[in-house]
Amino acid sequence: MATKTKAARQPRPIRVGVIGVGRGSSFASGATELVGMKLVALCDTWADKLAEAGARYGVATYADYDRFLEHDMDAVVLANYFHEHAPFAIKALGAGLHVMSECICNATLAEGVALCQAVEQSGKTYMLAENYPYTPFHMEMRRLYRTGEIGDVTYAEGEYNHPIEEQGINQLSPGTGHWRNWLPSTYYCTHALAPLMYITDAMPQKVNGLSIVAREVTDPLPRHNDPGSVILCRMDSGAVFRIFGLWLPGHSNWTRLHGTRGAMETTRGPGYFGPGQVRVWHDPWQRAAGQPLERTYVPDWPEHGDLAARAGHGGGDFWTHFEFARAIRSGEPPFLNVYRGVAMSSVGILAWKSALKDGAPFELPDFSCQSSRAAFADDHWSPFPTHAGRAPDQPPASIRGHFKPAPKALARARRVWAKQGYAGSDSGA
Repeated sequence: MATKTKAARQPRPIRVGVIGVGRGSSFASGATELVGMKLVALCDTWADKLAEAGARYGVATYADYDRFLEHDMDAVVLANYFHEHAPFAIKALGAGLHVMSECICNATLAEGVALCQAVEQSGKTYMLAENYPYTPFHMEMRRLYRTGEIGDVTYAEGEYNHPIEEQGINQLSPGTGHWRNWLPSTYYCTHALAPLMYITDAMPQKVNGLSIVAREVTDPLPRHNDPGSVILCRMDSGAVFRIFGLWLPGHSNWTRLHGTRGAMETTRGPGYFGPGQVRVWHDPWQRAAGQPLERTYVPDWPEHGDLAARAGHGGGDFWTHFEFARAIRSGEPPFLNVYRGVAMSSVGILAWKSALKDGAPFELPDFSCQSSRAAFADDHWSPFPTHAGRAPDQPPASIRGHFKPAPKALARARRVWAKQGYAGSDSGA
């Protein structure tokens, strides 16, 4: 007699809440059954936009973060302001929730130490939602590096330089106290550094930073910072990585690696990620038998290309959800775990300390080691106005020192903010 087989039981979706309905809308849209997730709640303090997003997705909405954390869910995605992630992540971990946090993990070294401790104590999954490693060309470069074709990395370059026209950047930065108007030029380094760390597995150990002043770029805007920087990282492999950005004229997203037996890079070109090609080349005396001297090609994702092709940031917005869900289900930390995330976030902080000392070197602790990170547990040094008073001396956001934006720039920006309905605080100028 034939026996009936039970239908394969699908795992219960991971119930996700998202904080921040601006950039967070991409995370809300991506929390679907395709990656084993279900969006259940949203949180933001911008009432009109929160109500609109809640109606669009048909989920609960909260203006209060503590109440949001009480919602019946498994994980939260943090897409709130750049410099506020660590306290929100620590509170969510303490509530027994898995956390994925965008851009940077910590805005101070003390926050980095506290976040590592919170992850260790909670036993929950933590992931930095850095999407730039998960383009088809960066994933291909990681695969290719593991074949040994270019040998061991000796030098690498990463660029993320993203200028935006005046009205656009003012729309993205409502209020004189907005983090973009105070962001040191070295802090937004993860888009350039993360792909290099992902490809090579190397970790930063020492940092030098130089900031670039260009008044004709900054003075038309209500900003207190510099538009560009160069960071040098000495890695644990002995290699040197150069990182360039941030919003100087001339859009540039680019990655290059030199190894002991060859080199590879993404090819330059128009568009957000250029033509999406990988170029690999060798010196004639180092190429293997039958190996091309040089080749350039368009790679594809190793899997799930149909899903990734529909997502933003070159497919990266799909892969961050996918890797986060996989880590939660497997119990294995994701590649962009708390230690790698805090390390690359802290590169930006230490590079700014270096820039204010004209490039002096700063050592990076091993955040996975309690004794190594302990010395930074009380380092609250930060240039952001909302962090005023945490440290004895608050550093400027520019190597020009503390300065006020031009009245004409503020007037133009305030007209943009009023038109888009921003009614928040306009302090910090």
